[in-house]
Amino acid sequence: MDLDVAQVRAFVRAAEELHFGRAAGTLAISQQALSKRIARLESLLGTVLFQRGGNGIRLTEAGRRFLPPARQTLAAADAAVAAAVGEDRPLRVDVWGHLYAPMRTLAQVAGRAGELVLGHGRDLPSVTAALLHGDIDAAFGRVHPPLRAGLAHRLVRLEPVDAVLSSDHPLAAQPALRPDQLSGSVLWAPGALDRLDFLHQFADRFAIEDTATGVNLGLSPFLEEVAGDPRLFSLLPADVPLPHIPGLCSVPLVDPTPLYAWSLLWRTGNEHAGLNGLTAACAAQARHRRWLEYDPAHDWLPEPPATGSPASVSRTV
Repeated sequence: MDLDVAQVRAFVRAAEELHFGRAAGTLAISQQALSKRIARLESLLGTVLFQRGGNGIRLTEAGRRFLPPARQTLAAADAAVAAAVGEDRPLRVDVWGHLYAPMRTLAQVAGRAGELVLGHGRDLPSVTAALLHGDIDAAFGRVHPPLRAGLAHRLVRLEPVDAVLSSDHPLAAQPALRPDQLSGSVLWAPGALDRLDFLHQFADRFAIEDTATGVNLGLSPFLEEVAGDPRLFSLLPADVPLPHIPGLCSVPLVDPTPLYAWSLLWRTGNEHAGLNGLTAACAAQARHRRWLEYDPAHDWLPEPPATGSPASVSRTV
């Protein structure tokens, strides 16, 4: 029995999305075409892989058994194509967390990591899906658990975070602030907190009870709201250049200093030679610029490194 890789890929995408329309969208084909591929695969195998109903689709027992080896089949097929094409293909790298400007950090290592093709992912879930599907080789942004099986990441940079306030905010004149001093202010977020892990954990840890959210239209519109309302504050990595907005100021946070963790993320089993160059460039820059310094007595991380780790931290998980 010879399996059609396109049919197997259609099955795996549908099994991951549990929605034929979304799965078809990830493959840039019509839902009808995807349904036909799965139907032909089921006919070839002589068994039903999905239960279809008004509430969507779900895997049958045969589908659940078929999914792990189907993923292995796709990985082998992709590896065979890569071997035939050769190692000259640029490394495809995506980013997320655009409000915090991930390209600032990636730009400092890109020149030493070989030829890269950069993308602009939307968020961690969409970038995760692209990695698992083989659409990209690596990604850069903030990683938080739980991660999907088949992915690995390396911590690249721990960046101090400042409070961004209106100059009319009662605390704006302070040379530095403790995070708990902001408990009486309103945390302004570029979306629902349950989708913004760092801000969500910050609010929980430092008893920030009042939050407000807006639409993420970019850094300048986001911070214009902060500048115009003395009740609001938000958080921004210290190295992000503030746009020129009248009435806006930033104040360092201390005791503890929140650290925003940037990581490199990739699919396990990806053997593109450029991955080694990129991870080595990240490690060298982290040593040179002391990006991974962390003191638990003075710093706060939502997911701190393991107990007993030195002040300069590097880990692969």
